Amino acid sequence: MNNWNDNYVNGYQTAVQAENEMSLQRYVAAVMRKVYGKMTLGLLLTALASFLMFSSGLMSLMFTYTPIIWILFVAELGLVIFLSARIDKMSNTIATVMFYLYSVLNGVTLAPIFLAYTGTSIAMTFAITAGTFGAMTFAGYITQKDLSKFGAIMSMAFIGLFICMLVNLFIHSTMMTWLISCAGVLIFVGLTAWDTQWIKRMCAEADPSMVGKVATMGALRLYLDFINLFLHLLRILGSRN
Repeated sequence: MNNWNDNYVNGYQTAVQAENEMSLQRYVAAVMRKVYGKMTLGLLLTALASFLMFSSGLMSLMFTYTPIIWILFVAELGLVIFLSARIDKMSNTIATVMFYLYSVLNGVTLAPIFLAYTGTSIAMTFAITAGTFGAMTFAGYITQKDLSKFGAIMSMAFIGLFICMLVNLFIHSTMMTWLISCAGVLIFVGLTAWDTQWIKRMCAEADPSMVGKVATMGALRLYLDFINLFLHLLRILGSRN
């Protein structure tokens, strides 16, 4: 009890301020659990959609009718851009449904990895991704250092990575593919920590009526970090069929 009193007399804040701070921390932790819960469900839907496409034979349609693949990619891109830009004007239910719909569409387009890579290497890479993602999101959550500048650098690096990926679609360089994958791993490891801190800050600052939307937007950002980290690691570590 003396230590408690000494801390406030000698240091930091009043008991009321401390209680408010602890209440805020509990509130943020509760919202972050919603973020991780939605993200996890999104990943499960992606995995289920991919597996069903692979096991049902529907994937052959994607290779038989090439425009289907492009339609799905455009639909994915449009959905995630629309959700990011318009989430403030949506109800929480619609935003959540759109996120899960995006997760399913992403699973459909990712189904071919079951043909390209062995099941063992997919499972191993997923485990490595989960461990790496978990470590970095934990670091981003607990760090007291402001990662804003770091996040800006990672965002610019991602733009450069995206341009390199577009260029490589035309030149098909094996070496460039490997370098892109290595850079991608580093970028999305960094973005995972930054996005986690950004989401945590948004949880603390958002109006209570916006909590559901913040959780959905946070889940989308972490979902994208996880998926991209997994794909880049798979290109490095995966064993092809």
